[in-house]
Amino acid sequence: MLIHPWDAPHDDAEWQRWLAVHDFGQLAVNGLPGEPPYVQPLHFAYDGERGEAVGHLARPNPLWAALEANPDVLLSVVDDYVYVPGPWQAAPGIPSEHGVPTSFYAAVQLRCTARIVDDPAEKAGLLNRQIGHFQPEGGSARAAAGEAPYGRMLSGIRGLRLEVTGVRAKFKYAGNKTERVQDRIAAGLAGRGGPGDAAAREHLRRRRGA
Repeated sequence: MLIHPWDAPHDDAEWQRWLAVHDFGQLAVNGLPGEPPYVQPLHFAYDGERGEAVGHLARPNPLWAALEANPDVLLSVVDDYVYVPGPWQAAPGIPSEHGVPTSFYAAVQLRCTARIVDDPAEKAGLLNRQIGHFQPEGGSARAAAGEAPYGRMLSGIRGLRLEVTGVRAKFKYAGNKTERVQDRIAAGLAGRGGPGDAAAREHLRRRRGA
C-alpha cells in the first residue's frame, strides 16, 4: 500500500481509534506451494495494550494447513471509502472537467504472527473477549470449557491470536489539496449524502484541522 506523507496518520492514536470501531477485515494467509493466498473475512477484536487481535474460525476452514505452514499473515481493514468526481478535485484556474477523479478511504494493515488456539479453556477465554468487545451490553452466557451452553461447541472452532509485528495505516482525504479545493470536496460530499460521504467528510475536516 502506497502511503504519501499527506495521507499518513498524524500519530498512532489516530489509526488506533479508527481500528477500535472498524473491527471487520480480511485475513490474508500465504498459500501452500502452487496455491494462491487465502483471503478470509474476519470479525476480530483488537487490543492495543496487548498488541494483538483475536478471532476464531470454523475448524473445517481450508486455510489452517497454510497458516500452520507459515504464520506470517496480514489483517487488512478498509472503510469510509467514497468516489470523488473529477470536477470536485479541479485546481483553481483550470476547467472543472479537467479535474482528476479519485478515491477516498481509510485503511489499516496489521502484519501479524498467528498462533492457533486449540485448548478449550483458552478458546473460551478468547470467545469471551470477543463477545465483550462486540456485545458490551451483555445478554449472552459466558463460554466455559465443558459447560453448557457453549462448551460442547468449542471443538467446532479454532481460535486465533494475531500478534501485531508491524502496522501500515493510511487516511486518503485530500491532504495534498488546497483549502479551496478541500472546501469544494466537503460541500460536494455534504450535498451528495451517499453511503460513506458523511464519514469521509468528517475525516477531511478533522485532518485539515489537525
